[in-house]
Amino acid sequence: MNIKDSIYGEFIIEPVLDELINTKEVQRLKNIHQGGASYLVNTNWNVTRYEHSIGVMLLIRIMGGSIQEQIAGLLHDISHTAFSHVVDFALENKDEDYHEKIFEDIIENSIIPHILKNYGYDYRDIVYNESKWTILEKSAPDLCADRIDYTLRDMFNYGFISKKEIEEFLKHLILFNDELMISSIELAEWFVETYYKEVIGFFMNPLNVYGNDKLSKAIKVAIRLGEVDLNDMLMDDEYVFKLLKKSKSREVFELVESLNNNARVIEDSTDYDIHQVNKLRLIDPKIVIEQ
Repeated sequence: MNIKDSIYGEFIIEPVLDELINTKEVQRLKNIHQGGASYLVNTNWNVTRYEHSIGVMLLIRIMGGSIQEQIAGLLHDISHTAFSHVVDFALENKDEDYHEKIFEDIIENSIIPHILKNYGYDYRDIVYNESKWTILEKSAPDLCADRIDYTLRDMFNYGFISKKEIEEFLKHLILFNDELMISSIELAEWFVETYYKEVIGFFMNPLNVYGNDKLSKAIKVAIRLGEVDLNDMLMDDEYVFKLLKKSKSREVFELVESLNNNARVIEDSTDYDIHQVNKLRLIDPKIVIEQ
């Protein structure tokens, strides 16, 4: 199977990856937006979990990761619910890890274990042992494929960085002692700057905060009224949004109506309707300079 990515280009991938990509669980991610409600208030903020999952898989491949680690990368976000982390806000889950809590259930109730067994892989060792995959995931502030891909993908799609800049960065991204590092001080500084553009320009953008706040409140009320449940959240964005639109609650109706491209927000540290404490996000790439 040939697969083409807007950042990394075109690749021929193995049949096992092809089969996994075509499962309904992975295909569902095409309709799960990475930024939650962001696309409802700004149509340009439309990156999906599917694009990111494919990207992580390909970046691991580019960096020399095994087929097993590529599989882990492809599947790492498979349990994200509709609107991604919005469910965490609705459930007041400060750790923002609801998708991690249900990850095993999603895998076990899918065809994924069967596919991996057919290709001779121990699925448990691949998908339940993320700590062994050092390209895929590392604790902040280190680099990892997950953190790099969502940063590059968002910032490229939202017009903050160019394809040429990404290509130059990838030339200097290396694997050293099983860790992703950068072989240029200048490019390390560029990535740090780009990462904080992601954090400040997107994650903490007042319009983005507004959208996720309104949607999480709508979902919270709908759950309380029994109009939406956590099983519904295992569907996709469109499915859940349609349920919200059908709500008989005036409060839900007004919250949903407020999610549109005409929304305008004002930042004011003393007079505000929404106050959000964002998850602490740090980046400090390791650098290897050849002598």
